[in-house]
Amino acid sequence: MSKFKAVVFDWAGTMIDFGSFAPVDAVITAFGRFGIEVSAADARKPMGARKWDHIREMLDEPHIAAQWHAGGRTDAADADVDSIHAEFVPLMETMAADHATLVPGALETVNWLRARGIRIGSTTGYPRSIMERILPVAAAQGYAPDNLVCSGDLAEGRPGPLMMYRCFIDLVAHPPQSVIKVDDTAPGIAEGIAAGCVTVGLSLSGNEAALSASELAALPAAERDALRAKATAVLRDAGADHVIDTVADLPALIERIEAGRA
Repeated sequence: MSKFKAVVFDWAGTMIDFGSFAPVDAVITAFGRFGIEVSAADARKPMGARKWDHIREMLDEPHIAAQWHAGGRTDAADADVDSIHAEFVPLMETMAADHATLVPGALETVNWLRARGIRIGSTTGYPRSIMERILPVAAAQGYAPDNLVCSGDLAEGRPGPLMMYRCFIDLVAHPPQSVIKVDDTAPGIAEGIAAGCVTVGLSLSGNEAALSASELAALPAAERDALRAKATAVLRDAGADHVIDTVADLPALIERIEAGRA
């Protein structure tokens, strides 16, 4: 019997969408519709946060704010965030299913956890309308977690703990130390920390590495190691208790934790 009662996974960059590309493409397109040119790096910087907050943080970046002002506009207000968000959501609803392929090893990890009586939870920075497009695609591949808590379901999202608290209730999993939170972003790690969980960061499948599985595999080993080290540093700085490459490595990590070797 495992010491852990539940594992709560993020979605994009963790269980689906290796490299976390869908939200990047949608954010860039949404800003472009307002005459604002943003880079993939700009779009990735606040990744993991509730998407309204993600857009707000981007608008507060000085070089993006300068573009906003260049159009004769005053400082971006919450209503402006609402407008960009209103463009982003339908874009993501359209793109979501096309980027919902499971990360290699994700299904095997879920099956390993279930065989040990460990419940499977999930939280996301996506609103529920986007997840409604993703859920059937994931289910067709064999992945259907025991719960889902979306951005907008509660009064506060990441980096606060409320979505994790809902997971504790839905999954009947407590104390917090018996729950593992797995995520590829700093806000997602912060969410787990705020709730008192064991936190596991993913260095190579998500936002920090920002490469597809095939692009990652094509890298020389030295470049892949450097990318891993850079992403690991970001996740460790965010407070992650452990960092692994992808969710495929989670079973081995849990075995090491339970044996007192991690």
